[in-house]
Amino acid sequence: MAYLLRRSPRSRGLRVTIDDRSGLVVSVPPATRRGWANPEPRIEAFLRERASWVQRHLDKLEAQRSAAQARGGAREGGLVPYRGELHRVRIRRDGTTAPRTTTIERAGSDEGDELVITPGVRERRPLERILGAWFRERATEAIERAVATHAPALDVQPSRVDIRDPRSRWGSASRKGRLMLSWRLVLAPPASLETVVVHELAHLRVFGHGPRFWALVAARRPAHLADRAWLRRNAHTLHAALEAWPDEP
Repeated sequence: MAYLLRRSPRSRGLRVTIDDRSGLVVSVPPATRRGWANPEPRIEAFLRERASWVQRHLDKLEAQRSAAQARGGAREGGLVPYRGELHRVRIRRDGTTAPRTTTIERAGSDEGDELVITPGVRERRPLERILGAWFRERATEAIERAVATHAPALDVQPSRVDIRDPRSRWGSASRKGRLMLSWRLVLAPPASLETVVVHELAHLRVFGHGPRFWALVAARRPAHLADRAWLRRNAHTLHAALEAWPDEP
């Protein structure tokens, strides 16, 4: 099997993951660590033993990629998720004078929900950047509302909330009170966004994932397991949402 080899000083042994973009990834300790100068035989033996598991997940990733391509993504007529629902991208060209700045409106039609983009007179950005900037703004608003709602109930106050685009997690919390949350949460159902916000706020009370921590989360979000499961099932959809897939030839 073809794989991407990554060496990390944090690795204690051999670890296999299926990455949305890179496919099969094998992480191992640095070559300077005893026994890891030539890891290929150990990796190949490990993959042979778990070939059925690896192939099953690679097939699942390929199916997800095919589904993302079929949706079209960030191109005119493509479908992108927003608040857990697919929206068709439409560019408004009605012959009137273009506005000074680009606007995006959420609208409904007989064919379903739409994100209607009216390009500004000097707009030169590709659609994925236009939509990405708009989603980030909507995410900031939604996350700030969720923090304002749940932080007082949990008796915490984050020192800072950063909106970023991490690949491996939806959020994090530091012992200094700083939260980091993914803007892509706004593409998911609002319930999943709120659960992630509560999860990270709860870490300002309890670090670690013991019974006390989960009791805090469940008190605010009784359906948190279902919300987290939705994110696990749809992670590839959210990360590939703004891929600009071309039209089929």
